[in-house]
Amino acid sequence: MVKAVRIHEAGGPEKLVYEDVPVGDPEVGELRIRHSAIGLNFIDVYQRSGLYPLELPAVLGMEAAGVVEAVGPGVSGFAEGDRIAYPMQGGAYAQARVIPAARVVKLPDSVDDRTAAAMMLKGMTVEYLLCRTFPVQKGQTILFHAAAGGVGLIACQWARAIGATTIGTVSTDEKAALAKTHGLDHAIVTSREDIVARVKEITGGKGVPVVYDSVGKDTLEASLSCLAPRGMMVSFGQSSGAITSFNPGLLAKGGSLYYTRPSLGNYIATPEDLALSGSRLMEMVGSGRVKITVNQTYALADTAQAHADLEARRTTGSTVLLP
Repeated sequence: MVKAVRIHEAGGPEKLVYEDVPVGDPEVGELRIRHSAIGLNFIDVYQRSGLYPLELPAVLGMEAAGVVEAVGPGVSGFAEGDRIAYPMQGGAYAQARVIPAARVVKLPDSVDDRTAAAMMLKGMTVEYLLCRTFPVQKGQTILFHAAAGGVGLIACQWARAIGATTIGTVSTDEKAALAKTHGLDHAIVTSREDIVARVKEITGGKGVPVVYDSVGKDTLEASLSCLAPRGMMVSFGQSSGAITSFNPGLLAKGGSLYYTRPSLGNYIATPEDLALSGSRLMEMVGSGRVKITVNQTYALADTAQAHADLEARRTTGSTVLLP
């Protein structure tokens, strides 16, 4: 038995239960991993609340780093003691687990475990958003909402490495300062500034070719209004709530706009895509062009508090749970 954090019913942070769960030996194609650090993400909140329903009871958590404890039959390329990390594999909120070997990547010596746990889901999200959903080019200006969040801080650095100019929304001056230290060029403090007016001011009235929006219903109209003709809105999250209705006529009105709702799972569905995303992320972090900021750590037993702080916007950068 190992300790894990499970939910037996959907609801608030109080539904997270720290308890014993069984962990078996790896079967064909599997590894058993002893976790050293576990990433915290908004998708965990969506699953806990029931917005993204799970079969219950369920161990939450989508990314972690650790060490291979045991190798199942038919697995090649991994050995006991190897350092690994993974994204998008539910069940990470545990001291140990069994996982398909095809869904993990080896860690280089240049990336420590806490950094790896904090960067896999967020970093691979930035990779597919900026490199594949809308391939950002040098000289372009982009709008990225929640620029001081875990994904946002990575995106600001990655965009700068490409040679793009970033406009980012934040809720406070403190978060604006934080994002600027991570490469943000123009901050919009939403508590006192109009998003559309500032974007038009910064771009000389042209708007931007792409908006990356993880906020959802609260920013939908503003995001569309910030786009240049034939621009693309990339809606990849809904921290303010789901967009439950959408009028396609708004796309025509805005100038033949595009709207897409991607998810990381589709971009790393094959071993080849996972390897591609992982290699690009490791190269960016290993080269120092992207630095991962772990600004909060919590014991795994305190996961409920971590969820409460995340939802209340009391966190910045990335948060890691320590088993």
